[in-house]
Amino acid sequence: MRILLLILLSAIALFKFTFMSPALAAETSNNGAKIFEANCASCHIGGGNILISQKTLKKEALSKYLENYNQDSTQAIIHQVQNGKNAMPAFKDKLSSEEILEVAAYVFQNAEQGW
Repeated sequence: MRILLLILLSAIALFKFTFMSPALAAETSNNGAKIFEANCASCHIGGGNILISQKTLKKEALSKYLENYNQDSTQAIIHQVQNGKNAMPAFKDKLSSEEILEVAAYVFQNAEQGW
């Protein structure tokens, strides 16, 4: 069941990013930024990490420390947000699937652009 959910979320993400209008993309980015500010920025302000300085949200660190990031970046971020790890809490019971997708897209976009 969990694998099916992950596959479904990946398919939705791929569809949204492939066929999204520029206006909707901007809205998703804005929503992702708001979700990030409300839930993530206290530890990851500006893409950093106040607890473990080398485990930032910068592309190089995500590639090094986030499992499967190089194979499917967005899905790897979604998995991390949903399940957490070590000091990072899981958000699967706090954020909706849509919110997790939006914040993952925001993190991915900023990582690609160097925060």
